[in-house]
Order: sequence, then structure tokens, then C-alpha cells
Amino acid sequence: MTRECNLAGGINLGQGICDLPTPPEVLDEASKAVLADKSVYSKYEGIDELREALADKLHTHNKLDVDPDSDIVVTVGSTGAFASTIQGLFNPGDELMVFEPYYGYHLNTMRVGGVKPNFVTLEPPNWEFSAEKLEAALTPKTRGIVVNTPTNPSGKVFTREEMNTIAWFCQKHDLIAITDEIYEYILYDGREHISLASLPGMYERTVTISGFSKTFSITGWRIGYAVAPPELSEAIGLVNDLFYVCAATPLQHGVARGMARLDPSYYAEMAADYEKKRDMFCAALTEAGLTPYVPAGAYYVLADISPLGCDTAREGAMKILEEAGVASVPGSAFYQSEAGESLTRFCYAKDWDTLEAAAERLSRLGG
Repeated sequence: MTRECNLAGGINLGQGICDLPTPPEVLDEASKAVLADKSVYSKYEGIDELREALADKLHTHNKLDVDPDSDIVVTVGSTGAFASTIQGLFNPGDELMVFEPYYGYHLNTMRVGGVKPNFVTLEPPNWEFSAEKLEAALTPKTRGIVVNTPTNPSGKVFTREEMNTIAWFCQKHDLIAITDEIYEYILYDGREHISLASLPGMYERTVTISGFSKTFSITGWRIGYAVAPPELSEAIGLVNDLFYVCAATPLQHGVARGMARLDPSYYAEMAADYEKKRDMFCAALTEAGLTPYVPAGAYYVLADISPLGCDTAREGAMKILEEAGVASVPGSAFYQSEAGESLTRFCYAKDWDTLEAAAERLSRLGG
């Protein structure tokens, strides 16, 4: 859709690039590290300073008490953490449960590793599931479950009750949980971020993945991390070393020292700004005759495009691009079932001028 958008001269709300300004404190510290020639390999698990900063953050924000020397692996983005986890902990033929709508990278990484997905479909408008649905997706080859919260593409934030259900299910069937929490600071309407690993009996069977691409708008820096007990983290670190050697050393220093300089209010202000953008853009979708499934977190919104009368999600997304000049991602990109054919996803991680221009263009839809 990015290519189609460029050809049409449209506004690209498809790809989740997050082209907002990076905090000056983070840029400054990364620049200092480059000028100080912090240019050699780091340990494969990351520099000590960053892992210690992460341990502090995990304690205060995620309610996890971890050993920075044994439980944290700094990776090449959260996607690198996920790839290292799949390759390090699972074998070809293993199966993992995945909620749909899903993040496509998770699915494709599993396929590269020979791991088969078993899907649990979340039901709109609140993207709900039940214990019965989990049981129905279980097979003798199931080894674990993938949980993305807040979720790309739906913006779902799993509640404490839902997390307790997943924890009960994992312990009942001796499953490993992989949680992708990259949007953990982008929450709306007073919602709470809950790390699955913080629940009783879950740390020893959970790989917690996150990073800084979204929080600091540094998607091109590729600094992420995986957190797990040594029984799991050692294999993840081994694959991280083999595949990537290490994350970029000067950027690790930039993130570690930038974290230390940022006031806690930064995170709340960032979330509040995204919440305003969510509200404005969802109102624009409604005015355009589309129905947004208002997200509880992250910075994406799925919209029901069935009023456009198109047979497929791709046709609907192309109609929006051709008539309104706004690009989105067809909902079929996030589903194996037919449920995605009436949906498309917009990303509102844009500056206000771009987002307001996109909202104005959407008002032309069907006109």
C-alpha cells in the first residue's frame, strides 16, 4: 500500500513508521556515544548500563524483579527478540496459539522457524475471547501462546481478568507465553498495562518482549529486549549472538542515558497526545461513514469498511486511497479467516498537520 500511496500522491496512514520527533535527550546521548567512539561490539546480551536501566524500569513499570546479568537480552528491535525466541525455544513442528487479528511479523517469523500457528479469533467490538476458545485451539503439539498487548492492529489492551485466564491456561497445559509489549506506554482512558510475567506462577514460563521504537520514535535504531529466567534467556541470547552479534553499541548507550534523563511525565504526555489524535481521527472516520473500533491502546485503529460495498478488504482500501487519497492496510493482512475482509487499518502516529489533512480528505469519501 505504501507503493500505491506514493503513486497516488496520498497520505500514508498504512505503515506504522511513527515519524514523530525523537526526544532530544535520547538524540543527545546517542550523539555523545557516537562522538566518544563507542563503536565496538557490545556483549551479545547488551551493555551493562542499559540492562541495569531496564531492570529498574521493569521493577517500577512492569512489576517484575529481574537479574540484569542473567534475565535480560538486548536485541535488534523487539522483532529481533521475537525471532531469537522462536529459534531458541521451539522446534519445527511445534505449535503456538496466536490471537487474530495478529501482527504479521509474528506469524511470518513462526513460519520461518517451522512453527505452526493455531488461531484464536478475538470478537469485536471489544476484541474478546473465552477460555473455551483457548481450549478449542489447543492440540497435542501446542507449546505456547503469543500475547500482544496493547495490540497491533486492533489496539486491544488485555484486562487483568483476561490475563488471569491466559495465566491459568498456560499453567494448566504447561505452555510458554511470549508477550509483545512494545506499545506498553500508549494506553488510553485510564487503562492499566499488565505484564503477564508479573502474575503468580508466570515469570518462569514467560518471555517478555519490548523495545523503544514506539516509545521514543526510533523505529530505525532497532533497540529491543527480551526478559526471561535463565532457563529461557540463555537460548534466546545464543540465537541473538548467532543472528545479530549485538544491537548497535552507541545506540544502546543513547537509549540507556536518555532513559535516565527523561522525566516520567514524558510517558504520560506522549499517551495523552496519542489519545487526542485517536479521538480526532476516529471522529473523522465516523463522519466519513466508516465505523472505527476505537482502540484502547497503541496507535492503530481498525475500521469497518463494509458500507463501501467492496468484495474484499484490498478493494476497500484501494477505494479509500483513490477517492480520498489516504492509504491504509487491508484487514485481510491481519487474519487467516474471512473476518478481515470488511476491515482496514489506519495508523495515526503522525504529526497533527498530517493527521488533520488526512481527516479532511476522508470527508470526500463517497462524495
